[in-house]
Amino acid sequence: MTSEVSGSGVAALRLASARAERRPCAPVRDLLPEGDIATAYAVQSVWVGQRIAAGATAVGRKIGLTNPAVQRQLGVDRPDFGVLLDEMACSAYAPIDIGRLLQPKIEAEIAFVLAHDLDGDGEIGPAEVVAATGHVVAALEIVDSRIADWDISIVDTVADNASSALFVLGDQPVPLDGLDLPSCAMTLWRDHEVVSKGLGSDCLGDPLTAVAWLATTARDLGHPLRAGEVVLSGALGPMVPVSPGDGFRAAITGVGEVSASFSGGAS
Repeated sequence: MTSEVSGSGVAALRLASARAERRPCAPVRDLLPEGDIATAYAVQSVWVGQRIAAGATAVGRKIGLTNPAVQRQLGVDRPDFGVLLDEMACSAYAPIDIGRLLQPKIEAEIAFVLAHDLDGDGEIGPAEVVAATGHVVAALEIVDSRIADWDISIVDTVADNASSALFVLGDQPVPLDGLDLPSCAMTLWRDHEVVSKGLGSDCLGDPLTAVAWLATTARDLGHPLRAGEVVLSGALGPMVPVSPGDGFRAAITGVGEVSASFSGGAS
């Protein structure tokens, strides 16, 4: 067994133990080749495969680290992606038990729901994303690093399924026709206080660009985006810490609103 295989296996076990014991762990970057994104995605795939084997269903992907403010918060400089599972989806109409989470933060973004596959052999750009999209909705993603104190590098977050945890989708589907996504303004409130603001242009310049990047990357890795999948396109503003009892509402102009509340446990 090579040290790389051994290291990735230990990394997967370390993250699995953090989830099972509900206790953040040390970073896994010390176990993996420095800057080796491919090996980090292999670690991510181990966990996804285990969840699917246990009965979960993959329902989409999330794009992370698309917003410069979030990149600065986490000290990274490129996007990444993770897999969304059905067990991660939450309703806006029932409080989320914060006991499911370790050190959660929340961010607002635009979710794409695909009507067609995005797996062509040629270039996948914004036009192809528009053609494949059925509608968009406002979304909240609850991110939650299993790494203690969010002390993460790009390798750590990729291995940890892009630091994803849960998500909430709005119930106001909107077609892309006529939407100027870079100009869409996002406001996120905690109760009555504005805690995050941003524009569609804060997501790699345009959320369509982010989804095109994901579609190309996923296709090249052999797991292309499929019709029916949900794509969380990336944060439109800085992440905000979540505590028990918090209630959040996000509004994205032209797209709609979405809310989430939290109860129980300890953050």
